[in-house]
Amino acid sequence: MSILVDENTKVLVQGITGSFGARHTQLSIDYGTRIVAGVTPAKGGQTFEHSGKKIPVFDTVAAAVRETGATVSVIFVPCVYSGDAILEAVDAGLDLVVCITEGIPVMDMMRVRAMMAGSKTRLVGPNCPGIVTPGRGEKSHGGCRIGISPGYIHKRGNVGVVSRSGTLTYEAVWQLTQLGYGQSTCVGIGGDPINGTSHLDVLQLFNDDPETEAIIMIGEIGGNAEAEAARWAKEYCKKPIAGFIAGATAPTGRRMGHAGAIVGGEEDTARAKKRILAECGIAVAETPSVMASTLRERWGK
Repeated sequence: MSILVDENTKVLVQGITGSFGARHTQLSIDYGTRIVAGVTPAKGGQTFEHSGKKIPVFDTVAAAVRETGATVSVIFVPCVYSGDAILEAVDAGLDLVVCITEGIPVMDMMRVRAMMAGSKTRLVGPNCPGIVTPGRGEKSHGGCRIGISPGYIHKRGNVGVVSRSGTLTYEAVWQLTQLGYGQSTCVGIGGDPINGTSHLDVLQLFNDDPETEAIIMIGEIGGNAEAEAARWAKEYCKKPIAGFIAGATAPTGRRMGHAGAIVGGEEDTARAKKRILAECGIAVAETPSVMASTLRERWGK
């Protein structure tokens, strides 16, 4: 089991012919991901080739879905076009859309969220590293890597990881792997103020997943998503959780890296979030270097 994606997931890449999209498509193919189609307007009929595989390129997402049966899209499209790319994927009826792009205007995401209301499509991101469900083979190949996460650090196992930060996702995964723990699925939800999937959404999925036995949740300053997830976990989640909140030294009113990482009030601070997590029974790592060991202490395995 895993959440959201597995080794059988059929993935299409929006922006496959761009340099960034092409490079990460190659890495995903090497990891074992079933990339079945690419989409770039006006380049339909071309073929994307890598490692002996020939991936057809289509003009539209609808055509790619119709011809290949893809159920998931990953978006490597410039920020000015990404909102429309998300909505095109939604209109095509995909189950999941993972948007890697950073810098999408907030007004565009407001429009996307409004137009996605009632849709069956789940959006992860934008401004996120994507999703990895490690495989069970050598070096965890044969799994599903969607986005930009380094595949080689992952190992199949029983810890779920959810994070607003890309680099801290990688750090947590590497620590877990070094300690001998693997991951069920790793989900980077992104750091923008308006995104498609929250910490709470992912915690609920991990809680229902029989393979996931423990969870690392990584947050940062800004907003109340971590507090919302922690309060839900206190009530409903019996699996051990370790948490880390980035931005402890950030001054009030200054954006720190992510568009959503800004302290607007006392409840947005790292101190307040750490207090709420602890009150809800989540083991709080004081530094990013001890995220996995903090989980180990709470988990007792």
